[in-house]
Amino acid sequence: MSQNYDSDEEEKGKKFLELIDKQSTLQQAMIARLTVLVTKHNWNSDDLKSDIQDMILEHSEITRKINGWE
Repeated sequence: MSQNYDSDEEEKGKKFLELIDKQSTLQQAMIARLTVLVTKHNWNSDDLKSDIQDMILEHSEITRKINGWE
């Protein structure tokens, strides 16, 4: 039983770290797209705005999962 518990905890730990990594990657991508949007497109790129909106939604979902982690 203890071995099963350890395995479950290890799997939870891996999933948690994966979420943290994905969150960090999304943050970096959002910053990069915002920088391009501001510096090159003067806030006028619908594609970049859409990308950012999608990433913000995904980032929010990941953050909720992380914050609710047990």
